[in-house]
Amino acid sequence: MKPAQPDEQSLPEGIAAVHGSGLPVVMVHGNGVDHRILLALDDQLARPGNLQRIYVDLPGFGGTPALPGRAGLPEYANWLQALLKDQLGTEPFALIGNSLGGLLAQEMADRFGKQILGMVLLAPVIRPAPEERNLPARSIVHEDEVLLEELGNINAGHYAQTSVIQTRANWEQFERHVLPGVLSADLRAMAHLSQRYYLDTLPVDRKHVWTMPVLIACGMQDHIVGFKDAKALLERYPNASFLELEHAGHNVHIDQPEILAQALDRWLDSVRLATGSATN
Repeated sequence: MKPAQPDEQSLPEGIAAVHGSGLPVVMVHGNGVDHRILLALDDQLARPGNLQRIYVDLPGFGGTPALPGRAGLPEYANWLQALLKDQLGTEPFALIGNSLGGLLAQEMADRFGKQILGMVLLAPVIRPAPEERNLPARSIVHEDEVLLEELGNINAGHYAQTSVIQTRANWEQFERHVLPGVLSADLRAMAHLSQRYYLDTLPVDRKHVWTMPVLIACGMQDHIVGFKDAKALLERYPNASFLELEHAGHNVHIDQPEILAQALDRWLDSVRLATGSATN
């Protein structure tokens, strides 16, 4: 993709932001949020100096209009594939996907094959159907009732849904990176997506093995997608590093940023070695 443009309003529909230049790293957010949830990683990804971070807003989230009709997961996957083909052509790239974005990243890896140089899956959806997920009981590591009261009912309600470490610092990261996407999400698009939230064959159930560097990071207090189901991905990605992070929920990269930063640096080194291109 071309270097970042100073006027991001001129970016194509579906691309919320492009930062830097070099190896493209496509950032795909989850359901009910937008690209800003992954901007929490941008400073670290900027340090090597030769990574182009391409932030996607999925349809119905951020600045991207909803898909027509009752679009479900198959249509979202087709939309993302078309967007990436249009923007990147045959250029190799890496993927970072969070939650639903993690499932879409797995799907894109199968569709683009060896064009994918590496992948990071943060609290990825493995099985879309909630009844098929292996989930831990809801638990809060640190609860701050005073903070929640200060936030007011609406903000506190959104924050309490996923937070497991309720501190002012954690809230400030949530407020900056998560809450804006939550408040701007198209609820009708989300309802349509929930009605057709499946793929004919899930990536985890496919047999083809990919050997690119993969980092999988899950929170052990993640009651949304859990952490146990993601272990099955190790059969498909034998070069994957798998992190089970204590004191972390569904927003794993916000709950444990220091540990994840170290793992992300190792993943970047693995991508550099695999591609023969310097990333630091």
